[in-house]
Amino acid sequence: MKINMSHGSGGKASAELMEAVFAKHFSNSILDRMEDAAVLTVNGRIAFSTDSFVVTPIFFNGGDIGKLAVCGTVNDLLVMGAIPLYLTAGFILEEGLEIDELEKIVISMKKAADEAGIRIVAGDTKVVEGSGGLYINTSGIGQIPEGRDISASNCRDGDALILSGNLGDHHACILSARMKIENNIASDCAPLNDIMDALFAADVRIRAMRDVTRGGLGTILNELADTSGCAIEIEETALPVSDEVSGFSNILGLDPMYMANEGKVLVVVAGEDAEKALAAIRATVNGGGAALIGRAAGGRGVSMLTAIGGRRTVDVLYGEGLPRIC
Repeated sequence: MKINMSHGSGGKASAELMEAVFAKHFSNSILDRMEDAAVLTVNGRIAFSTDSFVVTPIFFNGGDIGKLAVCGTVNDLLVMGAIPLYLTAGFILEEGLEIDELEKIVISMKKAADEAGIRIVAGDTKVVEGSGGLYINTSGIGQIPEGRDISASNCRDGDALILSGNLGDHHACILSARMKIENNIASDCAPLNDIMDALFAADVRIRAMRDVTRGGLGTILNELADTSGCAIEIEETALPVSDEVSGFSNILGLDPMYMANEGKVLVVVAGEDAEKALAAIRATVNGGGAALIGRAAGGRGVSMLTAIGGRRTVDVLYGEGLPRIC
């Protein structure tokens, strides 16, 4: 059965879709009340984030648009030091979408939410004319424990920069699917709770964190440098990139520095805590390939010590890296 315009009418077909797909899999004590708004309990400071997901194809090696929507917003909360609590999900469905496909995506969202420890407590569905596409908006709320202050403005000279794993996996996966290139590259899409838990358990002095998504590492490094007023120096030979993604990028003329991930985080820690932080991250499922890639220093901008011993400026991404990467 396919989505049709009656599923967005607010009438019987809408109610049947809600019951058969969304309520069936997202059921919890808050959502099940079916009120006009979720009533939540949050104490102290909160982090709040929202994002929209328009990736094509909607299913890919390592995930789908539903898993991506949950992980993307969860990770935005985590990098602020927050404990994810509540998520909302808004769906724009194009007529012609197979309801079986929609249900697979909803199941994937539920699984990712359970893994991240977050509850989906409110949502909305709209149906528009189209050719079977699907877009999702998620908003998330997390609680920031007392004493945590994580911000790019906290970076200072001597801080260490740690990347949790290989660059470019998600970008290469999506581009491979769109170009119908057969390979084993899978998206790294994942909630990063395990890395955050390990860092806080190890009592690492975290200055700042950013998840490496659109714009890639190069853009994120420049944003950190601009906000903190520090220069950032990285080493090309320290950057982790898988052999498959490296070969893929070389063939297509792509630079992994500007390729997106959906399950990697850049962590800035006090220089003295670098080895402790690296060990903590490497002990997790999602951080096994972590690497110390550089330091913050006096001055301005971002520079890279190249593999041949030179130095070049690392700028932000210009133009469009790849449409509909997330």
